[in-house]
Amino acid sequence: MKNVIVNGFEYLKKLESKIAFYPTLYSLTGLVFAFFMYYAENKGISSYLADNVPLLVINNTQTAFNILTTFIAGLISIMVFSFSMVMVLLNQASSNFSPRVLPGLISNKRHQKILGIYNATLLFCIFTMVGIEPDGGENQLPGFSVLLAIVFMVICLGAFIYFIHSISQEIQVHNIMQRLFNEAKNRLDQLINSEKDSNQKFPDTDNWTVYKSPETGFLQDIVLDPIIQFAKENNNQFEIITIKGQYVYKDKPLFKSKTKLNDESLEELFKYFHFSRDEIIEDNYVLGFKQITEIAVKAMSPGINDPGTTIIAIDYLAELFQIRMYKNDISILFEDSQPLVKINSVTFKELLYFVLAPIRTYAKHDVIIVNKLINMFQHLAFNIDCDNKGYLSDINKEVKLLSIDANSAINNQEDLKYINNRLQSFNL
Repeated sequence: MKNVIVNGFEYLKKLESKIAFYPTLYSLTGLVFAFFMYYAENKGISSYLADNVPLLVINNTQTAFNILTTFIAGLISIMVFSFSMVMVLLNQASSNFSPRVLPGLISNKRHQKILGIYNATLLFCIFTMVGIEPDGGENQLPGFSVLLAIVFMVICLGAFIYFIHSISQEIQVHNIMQRLFNEAKNRLDQLINSEKDSNQKFPDTDNWTVYKSPETGFLQDIVLDPIIQFAKENNNQFEIITIKGQYVYKDKPLFKSKTKLNDESLEELFKYFHFSRDEIIEDNYVLGFKQITEIAVKAMSPGINDPGTTIIAIDYLAELFQIRMYKNDISILFEDSQPLVKINSVTFKELLYFVLAPIRTYAKHDVIIVNKLINMFQHLAFNIDCDNKGYLSDINKEVKLLSIDANSAINNQEDLKYINNRLQSFNL
């Protein structure tokens, strides 16, 4: 039962992330409401309102037809314009920033809900117009439904204005990087909070049984609570070998177990490892670093030539690195003060190198970017109270690599003199 609940929750989470989920849900709602109003009209709701509140009823058949026809044509035009605008802006984002930022823009639930409102109103208007009998009298005219169609159309116009405003803000590079930063920061904060008071050592795992991945894909998520509960109930301990967010090949080592598992237990545990062909920042903070780095590198390309965007990206990366310095390279999960699960993650050294190597490669000739990177290193090395001194050593190594690249790429001796003077504060 527990497995069914966990798997069902994960399925609903994946379903909700699909771009068609909210438009489909809202469309079905509009369709059901149209049939409900058809039933209410047959019960005489319009006749009752015409006798008691005549202002709420449209009592002219030709007027009702003209209104609904205009609404249907207008809604189709609005939807075509909205979809066209989305496609143009997504193409612009892919060209100017990075194709990997597109899933975050497409999955914006506000925009999906607006498209759903359009569809729901369109279906309501169509089925309301179908219910009008041209030769029927005032008692057969769904006058109240037509009034509701007017109300829904006003809501659509408001949603359209909001859509134009929102999509124009969403596509700006500052807002894209802010979204990436917030998602990565939130994930990092969750991981740091889970590591509090976890100073206890984990036993050596060299002789533990290794179990291999049952499939290929990104290790998108690990449902840890049932794994911890399983370890506690079976007096067992686990080490997750594969780093979350990493691309895993089938039959490659996935995790280690202190005791050997039978086929039934192994099948149960595999259900808590979720693989996907997509990467999601909410589940993997490293992807936030990668996407901001891609935007920074793309901004330095000759076709874009926007060092200002790279400078802003480095500011976001500096703050993320600052938060990352408070996280351990290895996480240990406890239950009743007993270490049960050890989770390997991308080390600070690896993260620092793989984020900064592309920026150094494509921007080492730019004096402003090099100085901005030095500012970041000085902030991380001298202004952060970090208990892990190994992180400071990793920063010094990156400073040394930056010094080598800058001295090889910058020809102006005055610029080099200024840069080397600033680098003297580090232990190179």
